[in-house]
Amino acid sequence: MNISLFDPPLIRCSLLPITFTRAVASLRAGIDTILEKWQAAMSGHCVYATPSDDYLLPLYPQPATSPDISVAGNLCPDPQLTAAILALRNEEMLTDPDDNVLAYRGDGRLLRSVYDRPVTRITSLPSIFMLNAGLITSDFDRITAGRTSAPVGTAVTVIGPANRLFVEEGASVNACVINVTSGPVYIGRDAEIAEGSCVRGPLALLERSHINMCSKIYPGTTIGPGCKVGGEINNVVFQGYSNKAHDGFLGNSVIGEWCNLGAGCTSSNLKNDYSPIRLWNYATGRFDRTGLQFCGLIMGDHSKAGINTMFNTATVVGVGCNIHGCGFPRTFIPSFRDGGAAGFKPVILKNMLATARIVMSRRNIGLTPQTEAVITHLFNEEKF
Repeated sequence: MNISLFDPPLIRCSLLPITFTRAVASLRAGIDTILEKWQAAMSGHCVYATPSDDYLLPLYPQPATSPDISVAGNLCPDPQLTAAILALRNEEMLTDPDDNVLAYRGDGRLLRSVYDRPVTRITSLPSIFMLNAGLITSDFDRITAGRTSAPVGTAVTVIGPANRLFVEEGASVNACVINVTSGPVYIGRDAEIAEGSCVRGPLALLERSHINMCSKIYPGTTIGPGCKVGGEINNVVFQGYSNKAHDGFLGNSVIGEWCNLGAGCTSSNLKNDYSPIRLWNYATGRFDRTGLQFCGLIMGDHSKAGINTMFNTATVVGVGCNIHGCGFPRTFIPSFRDGGAAGFKPVILKNMLATARIVMSRRNIGLTPQTEAVITHLFNEEKF
């Protein structure tokens, strides 16, 4: 069975800049990406559905045959929802009570059913970190069911039930404190928690990622594959291959891939007057009220911040930016900008791509022609 994960209307735009360079279902929330969650929930082959005129198509080759079932790419599976989708009849569509399409079989044109149970879905940038603790817990229960954890190293203090800590083979965990009373902690293959660190679940540290010495990692944090982090981190989702390796605070944030936050870089996640925050929304083209009190930094792929950079509450940074200098930069920085509080200018594309190649090669990963084409398309579409 082929399962296709499509981007619902307006959702990808609502999740920019993170989705400038990826399909919605390739977002990481919890331990897995959304596609990986569906791959585990349904027997069959899951793929991203990308329209033929979509600039992301080179990243997602399409199967030769039509999908049997199509599922909204921002939905996260649960047993009841999965059962309802698998029970769809030919040409039947499943919607929620507000007529949002959840899934359909075939073209879904003949029949319609309403699913009135609660669903977990990513609908906005803050929802990625707000849902993350619960998704880590559900992913942990699925991934570790019936398996035995590898042992931790020496001088490790585990607070709480031992079965809420799972360590994959090859991980290094020594002389640290791991608190699992508020949620599970998952440590991926060849990952490391260095000496003196204190971490509290729910937490996911994916393969080949490192928590540096004396770090403080709070609940609801996912550190995607190939990351290096340090300092103080609270409820942050790193998609992967990004660094915040030094002291400084980061909270209630979403960081894309191949980003770097320099030493001392700090982001506010709470306004001084405790008032609700406004966040830049690409879909509406303005700063929208969110009703949230906590929101930190949203950063698109391949963006960098120099040492001691300070970000105000609810700052959105696009793709391929280089931010540096003293003072607070503005709270919306479009893609491919170079500068800081004193002002910005366009980056030079060939220099940005050269940096990307160097950064990626440090993880033994190459910049593919397909990814370069996507970045070039985005650069050419930006209005400087």
